Amino acid sequence: GTQEESFLLTYNDKMNMNQLEELIRLSRLNNRQVELLTLSACQTAQGDERAALGLAGVAVKAGVSGAIATLWYVDDEAAALAMREFYQELKTPGISKAKALQNTQKKMISQRRYRHPDYWAPFLLIGNWM
Repeated sequence: GTQEESFLLTYNDKMNMNQLEELIRLSRLNNRQVELLTLSACQTAQGDERAALGLAGVAVKAGVSGAIATLWYVDDEAAALAMREFYQELKTPGISKAKALQNTQKKMISQRRYRHPDYWAPFLLIGNWM
């Protein structure tokens, strides 16, 4: 789709890619860098001519330290489970984002229902992995 067609749903509105980029830039100007932006919806890391890594690429380019995104369509239940597990893992003192994601994917693989890569493999960490 076009840049105008790409958007994030917020609690009460839509935010297009230009608005997302501007919001991230403003947060950096106020010395409040976004440490991790989670984009667990479908294909948020799928690129095009505007951004090699889709919405996640736009976010990192604008100044987000890191982003979690997906490479293809994601099962809703699997995405919800993955994000719950990821943030639970991230609470572990000293754990990196990359290790938290790896542990999450291992847990999903260990469950019969989510063993297939369609469920655990689309999640990608972009930017600062620490």
